[in-house]
Amino acid sequence: MTHQFLPLLPELFKTGFIEHKTLLVAGIGEAYLAELIKDFEEALPEHIKLAYLPNFGMVRLRLTGFGSDKTVLQEEVNGLFQSLKEKVKEFLVTDEDIPMELVLGRLLKQKGKTMSTAESCTGGYIAHLITSHPGSSAYFTGSVVSYDNAIKQRILNVSTKTLQTAGAVSEATVQQMARSVLEIMQTDYAIAVSGVMGPDGGTPEKPVGMVWIAVASKEKGVAKQFNFRFDRRRNIELTSTYALNLLRIFVLDNG
Repeated sequence: MTHQFLPLLPELFKTGFIEHKTLLVAGIGEAYLAELIKDFEEALPEHIKLAYLPNFGMVRLRLTGFGSDKTVLQEEVNGLFQSLKEKVKEFLVTDEDIPMELVLGRLLKQKGKTMSTAESCTGGYIAHLITSHPGSSAYFTGSVVSYDNAIKQRILNVSTKTLQTAGAVSEATVQQMARSVLEIMQTDYAIAVSGVMGPDGGTPEKPVGMVWIAVASKEKGVAKQFNFRFDRRRNIELTSTYALNLLRIFVLDNG
């Protein structure tokens, strides 16, 4: 099938050639992205199409070209792809069709750095995404799944005062979680997350979908609040994607 039949199809049916190029952006909604690249999209020739593929806080942009000359088609699509990358450079994650956790993993491996996670609301899902890829042991050492506050206190040294005054879903808590897992795992970077995934457990002050994410190194850290509005599973997946991207940006900014 692979070596004899499929190679015959283009000759028998004159199907021509198809060329794909895909990039990944994050931090911009699909509607705003469409407006940003409106001129580029409108100027595309008839035989080259642009597809928007949104998924969990990210959007893939895929150029697909059709033509009878493979070399000419590849050159044309590559040229347009470079123009597209320039248009979205502020939000560009990668110019390959790979997931966020693999982008981060390659960056860490390239820099010879390691990471760990302290996960509450995601229940180890971030660690699962990272370790789904072979070779992740080169940069990922482990995770503390501190789903219960008692684990946050006993293992991650989150103070009782912080939990009583700020609560488990707070900037202070995720910062302490990140600092502690850095020390426990002896890694260069860490991610910490805590939030309300739903469908229950929300309050007027901390509604379902509210999440705090911290990323840190031994020298500094950053924490951000996010508010998602979906079902439990999607809130967990969005939290994980945003956390991975926040660390990716942090590593790029802080070496």
